[in-house]
Amino acid sequence: MSLGPVMLDIASTQLSVEDKARLLHPLTGGVILFTRNYESVEQLAALTAEIHALRTPPLLIAVDHEGGRVQRFRKDFIRLPAMHELGKIWDRHPRRARHLAQQTGYVLAAELSACGVDLSFTPVLDVDYGQSSVIGDRAFHRIPQAIAELAHSLMLGLKSGGMGAIGKHFPGHGHSRADTHFEIAVDDRTFADIEMDDLIPFRQMIDFGLAGIMTAHVIYPEMDKRPAGFSSFWLKNILRDDLRFDGCIFSDDLSMRGTAGYGSITERAEAALQAGCDMVLVCNDSQATDQLLETFQWEISAASLVRLARMRGRRHTQSMITLHEDANFVLAVREISEIGIDNQQQLSF
Repeated sequence: MSLGPVMLDIASTQLSVEDKARLLHPLTGGVILFTRNYESVEQLAALTAEIHALRTPPLLIAVDHEGGRVQRFRKDFIRLPAMHELGKIWDRHPRRARHLAQQTGYVLAAELSACGVDLSFTPVLDVDYGQSSVIGDRAFHRIPQAIAELAHSLMLGLKSGGMGAIGKHFPGHGHSRADTHFEIAVDDRTFADIEMDDLIPFRQMIDFGLAGIMTAHVIYPEMDKRPAGFSSFWLKNILRDDLRFDGCIFSDDLSMRGTAGYGSITERAEAALQAGCDMVLVCNDSQATDQLLETFQWEISAASLVRLARMRGRRHTQSMITLHEDANFVLAVREISEIGIDNQQQLSF
């Protein structure tokens, strides 16, 4: 059975009968984990092993594990800094900031890989305009070149830890004040404005070999009345044709209220895939997930299957215990411990 185009979530720390039925559905291609799915390192490793053993080829396992407010697994994991802290260091010591970004990426990926997770939806490539509460300190910087340099270094660290990088939220969420988890977001700028700022980190990261991109649910009415993740203008004309991106395109969660008004969950999934996404996410809404799996029909393309296969993480033979004793890992942890740790409340959605 080949991978399907849907990434969904599971209810708890172990697979239920209902979870297994959803994961064995032909439309399913991946699982995204949340804090509720984590109890301990041993439990997480057992859970990911069980998920991977369900099918051949194995389902992809993903998580939002950026650092700062967005770090899903905390107990027995290294606390990672918010990316904005690296941006602050870049203002004073760019070379040091790039080194610390690489070490952060390595620690992030190595720990997740040791527990059987394939990918993390990171780094955030959004420009910090100082007005988006949902992006905020998740962004590296206001200067696009600083974002590109730090994200590139983080990507090199992720690669050394066994994981590809997924830039988000294309073509840029930082200018919109609205939080698309809860409301519709609109960015009224012209294409020229977005190209001069927001597209720079994406363009450079694509040139560096970025593996994946997650779309924004933001509407840019000067270009398209639909959110970017439903827009062939953004995904085909700009991302594929102009920026020549050949990696994997993921939608953001189609259950978020920023997609309200664009039909049923099935219609939203079809719109995203028709626009150019390779995989769509449906999270935290089991009713919507079941509706989608029951009603949707989609023949995934050979190109999408190849792109999804590239997202599979490199398996680490060492456990978390032996990883934490590794000299390179210990050095990386010591160095990133110098970075200011974000103590704001963790995002739980």
